[in-house]
Amino acid sequence: MLLLPRPVHDQMVAHALRRLPDEACGLFSGLYGGDRVERFHPMTNAAASSRVYTLDGRELLTVEAEADAAGLAVLGVMHSHTHTTNYPSPTDVEDAARFDPFGAWRFVIVSLKHSAPSVRCYRILDGVVSEEEVRIGKG
Repeated sequence: MLLLPRPVHDQMVAHALRRLPDEACGLFSGLYGGDRVERFHPMTNAAASSRVYTLDGRELLTVEAEADAAGLAVLGVMHSHTHTTNYPSPTDVEDAARFDPFGAWRFVIVSLKHSAPSVRCYRILDGVVSEEEVRIGKG
């Protein structure tokens, strides 16, 4: 289960909406090995696309350094789907195999397909997608 405080959830959704018509992306951090997200780190979609996202390499290094300085670890990546449901696309699964070969990260997807944004979380390992419960709590 991923514990997502309401303020962090709201930051993710707001970032997804601000970046329309492109997909939004960012990283989130918390205690190493933990389930609670402490911070959301909005990032630039270097692909500048409404269908795919690419994390900016320099921003990635900055976020990792910020998390480390705060005693936190990057727990996963968030991105939005502007036109589809929030289930990992084949591209998302390929990216997970390339960038997270051990299945340590969580993949949060915000769907903007309908008027009310929806947030879901997955782990992806060896091409197998497993949904993980998202519990939204107080800050």
